[in-house]
Amino acid sequence: MLRAGIVGLPNVGKSTLFNALIRARKADAANYPFCTIEPNIGVVAVPDPRLDRLAEMSRSAKKVPAAIEFVDIAGLVKGASQGEGLGNQFLTHIREVDAIIQVVRCFEDANVHHVSGSIEPLRDIEVIATELVLADLASLQRRKDKQGKAARSGDKIAQAEMRVIEKIEPHLDGGKPAITAALAPEERAILRSFFLLTAKPTLFACNVAEGDLAACLAETLPDSPAGRFVTAVRDHVKARHDTEAVVISARIESDLLDLSDAEQTEYLDGLGVKESGVGALIRAAYHLLGLRTFLTTGEKESRAWTIHAGDTAPKAAGVIHSDFERGFIAAETLHYEELLKLGSFTKAREAGKLRLEGREYVVRDGDVVEFRFNV
Repeated sequence: MLRAGIVGLPNVGKSTLFNALIRARKADAANYPFCTIEPNIGVVAVPDPRLDRLAEMSRSAKKVPAAIEFVDIAGLVKGASQGEGLGNQFLTHIREVDAIIQVVRCFEDANVHHVSGSIEPLRDIEVIATELVLADLASLQRRKDKQGKAARSGDKIAQAEMRVIEKIEPHLDGGKPAITAALAPEERAILRSFFLLTAKPTLFACNVAEGDLAACLAETLPDSPAGRFVTAVRDHVKARHDTEAVVISARIESDLLDLSDAEQTEYLDGLGVKESGVGALIRAAYHLLGLRTFLTTGEKESRAWTIHAGDTAPKAAGVIHSDFERGFIAAETLHYEELLKLGSFTKAREAGKLRLEGREYVVRDGDVVEFRFNV
């Protein structure tokens, strides 16, 4: 299972958000730096309204959603790449995840201490970015020291690595993450073997106050401190990190933990919010990891299955069972929205709407599939 690590400066709401994601108060959340030392880990179901509607259509006995793993990593500080604030330990924890969610404080609260003494989201983003870049530059230098002699002696693999390092080093020196470097596919494959921190896909979560959430989720952001913070973060991460930012309120998510489903709906209605921000964050993290969902449905169960973007039908079949991939014959499929209009797989088959796809078919997110196989 792929893992997304939650990072940020101390006291920006990481552990509060992690607790909301896993729907439990597992991680300590307190108003002082380094409240979290060892990473907290939790498996989280991916909210998917499609699964709910399929289960209702098929009158399924149970639903099984897709899932990903979140890791709550302790706060980083300036100097982490040189070991400040237990930085080396925390950077190692980041190295072990597949993607990064950076929580950025976009709320003002005199009662919640900020390690830099003021609320400046772009400064906070760059503190983290700088420490990750410095750690990557040190990692590349160690690799150069190791591979340089082999490259000079004619080792083809070492020479290929050195060429990628020569491209990446000036990019990192410019303060840019490795993931945004212009590389050929074969060079990017080599880059993956370096396990650089800034080569990991990253998503930014703007943590706003309770009273600002509804306005900051609107299409047009308000001319308020929170609205300006969120606008600045979105523009910055698009330009510098080629990624997106989502809006959440960790405090609201924490309050929802103690409420029933009906009470949660009433509470969110009172705030003018249709959906908890955590659901959108989980879905964004899922796609950030390059994951996609295909669905199966029937009276026994409706289930969301996780595949990687670009996976073919046999590969998707193997997610269900290795025998399905080994004995793959074909996939009967149609997209979720088409199936709902027709009312059932049986009706879709009777109407001749099911497509019979072979080995080269790339499964799309939202495909509903039945596999034919023989072993």
